[in-house]
Amino acid sequence: MQFLIIAKDGTDPEAMNRRLAARPAHFDRARKAYSAGELLIGGAILDEHNQMIGSSLYVELKDRAALDAWLAEDPYTKGNVWQTFDIKVMKIADLT
Repeated sequence: MQFLIIAKDGTDPEAMNRRLAARPAHFDRARKAYSAGELLIGGAILDEHNQMIGSSLYVELKDRAALDAWLAEDPYTKGNVWQTFDIKVMKIADLT
């Protein structure tokens, strides 16, 4: 199944520090997930001042339970960076 995830960061004063601290581990995991075909594309969501306030991810996993487990293992989840998730099942268009 393919999913779109909008993960929003916390808004407290330490939110950016948590994101930056977890970022290297998050990127290491993202590279592995991309190579494994789990992470299709992703990136930071920016506010009007170009500050990171969340993430958008397109992923492909077996089912919602697998997605929940996958998200739980991400350094941004473990590091309390991501606070809320908006998750949609989707089908990415084949444009080839």
